Amino acid sequence: MKNGLKKILLGSSLLFWGVMPSLVDAQEQNRLQPDPGLQAVVTESLQASVRQYAYLKQRLQPDQWPRTFENGKLQTATPYAWTSGFYPGGLLYLYEFSHDNSLLKEAKAKLEKMEPLKTVTANHDLGFMMYCSFGNAYRLFGDPADKAILVRSAQSLARRFDPRVGCIQSWDQVKSLDGKRILKFPVIIDNMMNLELLFFASKATGESFYKDIAVKHAEMTMKNHVRPDFSCYHVVDYDVETGAVKSRETQQGFSDNSAWSRGQAWGIYGFTMVYRETKDPRFLQTAKGMTDFFLSHPNLPEDKIPYWDFNVGQKGFDPPWNYDPSKYKTVPRDASAAAITAAALLELAGYVDPGTGGRYLHAAEWMLRSLSSPAYRAATGENGGFILKHASGGVPGNVEVDVPLIYADYYYIEALMRYRALGK
Repeated sequence: MKNGLKKILLGSSLLFWGVMPSLVDAQEQNRLQPDPGLQAVVTESLQASVRQYAYLKQRLQPDQWPRTFENGKLQTATPYAWTSGFYPGGLLYLYEFSHDNSLLKEAKAKLEKMEPLKTVTANHDLGFMMYCSFGNAYRLFGDPADKAILVRSAQSLARRFDPRVGCIQSWDQVKSLDGKRILKFPVIIDNMMNLELLFFASKATGESFYKDIAVKHAEMTMKNHVRPDFSCYHVVDYDVETGAVKSRETQQGFSDNSAWSRGQAWGIYGFTMVYRETKDPRFLQTAKGMTDFFLSHPNLPEDKIPYWDFNVGQKGFDPPWNYDPSKYKTVPRDASAAAITAAALLELAGYVDPGTGGRYLHAAEWMLRSLSSPAYRAATGENGGFILKHASGGVPGNVEVDVPLIYADYYYIEALMRYRALGK
């Protein structure tokens, strides 16, 4: 990452392998017009985010990555946590906006410690960890060393693909929530997000191997995770010998058959990205269907920040064995699901007809206004240094409920940057 300021001027037009070309394409296709009033809010929110992360980085030790803030304490993680890429990735977005070199210095320090992760094969989240971090660095600066790290990371991720199943295995194994079964080849909807690293590697190397794996995984996810109404299961467990589906269930939703809101957001974002990379209309149809389910659901609150699950307490949806609603005064929201969805819709709006695109853009704008309000965006120096409040990680296990989460911040910053780019 040398000659940073000079190369950043080139980055927006020459080095975007991922998100931003599609954003420009979207503008050309449907001529999406940003709201000048919201543009001002977006600019102010990015400025506030720069100040907040300047505060956050001062609270961290060199070997700490921020994860959440609970009970007045900053909770951190190691580079090997699945969330590690979001902090340096967010810093790089904010540097892109502000040219604040202190943010770049902090991002580079974290990236240096994360490079060894490129050989990790025991984690399906290398896309989150490496593409959100090193991918943003390469997008901005075009350093061949970052490109090599990304390709090596993709090689590691690809080792978790099993052709008998046609999927990348998420966890090595996990117990079902009721503790009665061991899932031996679990695949989670979240894994759609890690495919972008594989698409990058195919473009970077000219080898179709990585893209072929990504497409096959997306096809199997579309077939076995997505329901007829375009909601989705969180976990599908496969028989590793035959590839047959053994069970469909949840680890983080309200019930096996409910619609966990962040899982729905992962699907919207993931299938939108796969359509960008393949132009296969099947993936566009899936992204649209999952979006329409999300936006039209009667349990979506007026501010469009969803509850952690769309079906909490509804008849026909049995809660997991360890979920205790009496612990919460109100049903927890998940700002991370809204941030992910808003970022996705700002891309998806460009791939559909103008009427649908306008509807998706309007929904994304509504979410950004809500997230940027004092109800969800923290004041500088508060919230432990995190930007957003009211996200929820694992509600059934009472883990990270109604707290800030680093990935909520990341996708909120990304959505702000995408919206800002609409006006250019």
